[in-house]
Amino acid sequence: MKIYLCSICNISSGRCLEDCKFCTQSIHYKTDIDRYYRKDISDILKEARLAYEYGAVGFCLVTSTKNLDDKTLEFVTKCAYAIKQELPDLGLIGCNGLANKESLRELMKYGVENYNHNLESSEAFYKNLCTTHTWQERLETCHNVKDVGMYLCCGGIFGMGESSKDRQSFLQNLKDLDPISVPINFYHPNSKLPLSQTILNKDEALSLIKECRRYLPNSMIMIAGGREMVFAKDLKSIFDSGANSIVIGDYLTTLGENPLKEIKEIETLGYTLAKSCHE
Repeated sequence: MKIYLCSICNISSGRCLEDCKFCTQSIHYKTDIDRYYRKDISDILKEARLAYEYGAVGFCLVTSTKNLDDKTLEFVTKCAYAIKQELPDLGLIGCNGLANKESLRELMKYGVENYNHNLESSEAFYKNLCTTHTWQERLETCHNVKDVGMYLCCGGIFGMGESSKDRQSFLQNLKDLDPISVPINFYHPNSKLPLSQTILNKDEALSLIKECRRYLPNSMIMIAGGREMVFAKDLKSIFDSGANSIVIGDYLTTLGENPLKEIKEIETLGYTLAKSCHE
């Protein structure tokens, strides 16, 4: 089995006006994180180089904004252009909130071929998580991504207090969208956030990965935020349960493992690293 590595870059941090209860980047909850309007493009390029050297096939440009407005679009395209000039083979992913078709087409012109927009949970449960935009708006963006010919990355978060019924509904929604990649996150408690401080049990989390694979047999199942907290250093169980992708390095506002150590562990387990998102 081939393992796909992805790296994420927080190019605009902690300034989001939305009230998503699971997100440390919302200004509503005053979490203790780095907050900045825009990261310098030279620093973003350094991170992209490092990710490419590690063997990442995807590099995600993330902004803490509600939507891909004109100013955000201009900044993301500048970042994408700089990266593609030096690293043309590195797959670029945009993750910039709600997006219309016109903005997505503009991203594509600058080499962003994937767009990540998560449903996060079921439609019924999402009403408990956010009041400033709707789950249907998220779904519309996902359809926009596919309609313009971009690859869709779409997943969500487990462990926010959702029921088993919510989880099944959420997975069915993902199946209907048929994304190329499914980022699966496990809720990372923060005392400033209004959700429970409970960490999902490892065995339950592994069973959820198996369910994801059952619903989405052909998608890349990527284990992302909360991985180290729930699974510690146990990559084998993650892959044995059906995942075939991980985020390497740091996350948006939390630290990750040393990529070199994880790559060595992946190779020790007998897996090979994918050279492209589309192998």
